[in-house]
Amino acid sequence: MKVLLINGSPRQHGCTFTALSEVANALNLNEIETEIYWIGNKPIAGCISCRTCAKTGKCSIDDQVNELKLRLSEVDGIVIGSPVYYAGGAGSLIAFLDRLFYSGATDSLAGKPGAVVVSCRRGGATATFDQLNKFFTISNMPIVPSNYWNQVHGNTPEETKQDLEGLQTMRVLGGNMAWLIKCIEAGKKQGIKYASTEQKIRTNFIR
Repeated sequence: MKVLLINGSPRQHGCTFTALSEVANALNLNEIETEIYWIGNKPIAGCISCRTCAKTGKCSIDDQVNELKLRLSEVDGIVIGSPVYYAGGAGSLIAFLDRLFYSGATDSLAGKPGAVVVSCRRGGATATFDQLNKFFTISNMPIVPSNYWNQVHGNTPEETKQDLEGLQTMRVLGGNMAWLIKCIEAGKKQGIKYASTEQKIRTNFIR
């Protein structure tokens, strides 16, 4: 069993990485394999609404989005980590996720647990937390809880490590995710299948 943790910060080993590492350590202690995937600090194009992905199953912009999408079927859950930019997720990460999910990531992630981790200096964490969780709630993915909203505070990794409550929140999150993944795996062994979904109905409000 494996969880993929996506580091959406332009700083590879910054505060977001520190938070994700705490989650990863808790997962490892519960015998869940982890990988922290850094999206990098180069510009990432946003969705251009060409709808090529509907025909080919992949984004027309051939970069790390397509690379990661191919690997999603191999994981049992994902954690998305982001710094707070103007009370929202990092722009490059949002562009990455827009294209990843719109190009069909839901096919590989439906029924798999997801969680969001947010890093900020002071404010905007809960707004970012809410924004990123919407990628899961539209994709038939159960959201993993913790004992507080999944946020850490600090302007450097060293400061983040002083946020003892935030780090505890990360550890509890990792433990809860491990538990849920194991429950899902146990259910599969008992023949409990993921609920079948209906054909999507699309309603346009003005047509």
